[in-house]
Amino acid sequence: MPEPRTLRGLIVDYGGVLDDPEGGPRLLAYARRAADGGIRTALFSGAHAVPDGCADAFGTVLLGAVRGARKPSPDAFAAAAAAIGLDPADCVVVDDMGVCVRGAAAAGAVGVQHVSADATLAELEILLGVDAGS
Repeated sequence: MPEPRTLRGLIVDYGGVLDDPEGGPRLLAYARRAADGGIRTALFSGAHAVPDGCADAFGTVLLGAVRGARKPSPDAFAAAAAAIGLDPADCVVVDDMGVCVRGAAAAGAVGVQHVSADATLAELEILLGVDAGS
């Protein structure tokens, strides 16, 4: 039986995910818990700026193009993973846009399409092994 895959990185979009008034604070709290648990974290957004309180929850903040590539290009997600010192295959990418989730998957990452905080947190808890809290 193959060894279980260990995911060590969390890459999260801002718009449509962290700016959700109901779920955003819960997802930010999860990102902090994940980082405290040794998971490398990045906020990856096409936006030009994000609120400081949001950016502070992540070890790395990537805005716009990364190494010349923009979302949804698989190259952008590979560059985001490299920015936190990991291969894409070691990362979970959370985005609200299916095209971006597919781009992340094409890069080799595990993509999670954000629809609700409850669903996203349940998936992250399974994939990263960090308690999603209540």
